[in-house]
Amino acid sequence: MQDPAYRPPPKLSTVSPVPVSAHPQKSQKTMFVTDSPSPSSLPGQPRRHQALLTLPAQEAHVSAARHFADDLLETWSVPASERDSAVLIVDELAANAAQYGRERMTLLLVLDDGTLQIVVSDSGMAVERHRPGVAPDEHGRGTGIVQYLAQSTEVHQTCSGREVRACLRCSP
Repeated sequence: MQDPAYRPPPKLSTVSPVPVSAHPQKSQKTMFVTDSPSPSSLPGQPRRHQALLTLPAQEAHVSAARHFADDLLETWSVPASERDSAVLIVDELAANAAQYGRERMTLLLVLDDGTLQIVVSDSGMAVERHRPGVAPDEHGRGTGIVQYLAQSTEVHQTCSGREVRACLRCSP
């Protein structure tokens, strides 16, 4: 079942954010989506694509981020096996952002020259590694999954929250 707040990415590129919402009267459920393909400077070279999605940092919106990434990467012609890995990474990172972020989470996807960068930012602080009352086999696997699937990962604490970046090679 698809998340009611989810809207597929636009088929045509847009250069300014477009508000999309399942509940227009509730502004906290608004997504801002941009897809900005940039022409390559060399003929015959792949185009650079970039898309940004901002959602409230709530677990209810994780599936919207996952579906958005899946649909967008299909539009960008990312092969299914690589798309599946990327969507799993988005799911894990968005789940962490929803759990630990305070206000919002942002998903940035950049496909450039066969490399897909997945950047998830949230407005939270550093993650507590051990949570009392939670069995170790119930939490903590997401980071390992992301590190296994991605060619590289980075985590940065910024003045406004946390940013996690994962990079994948994608076949043309």
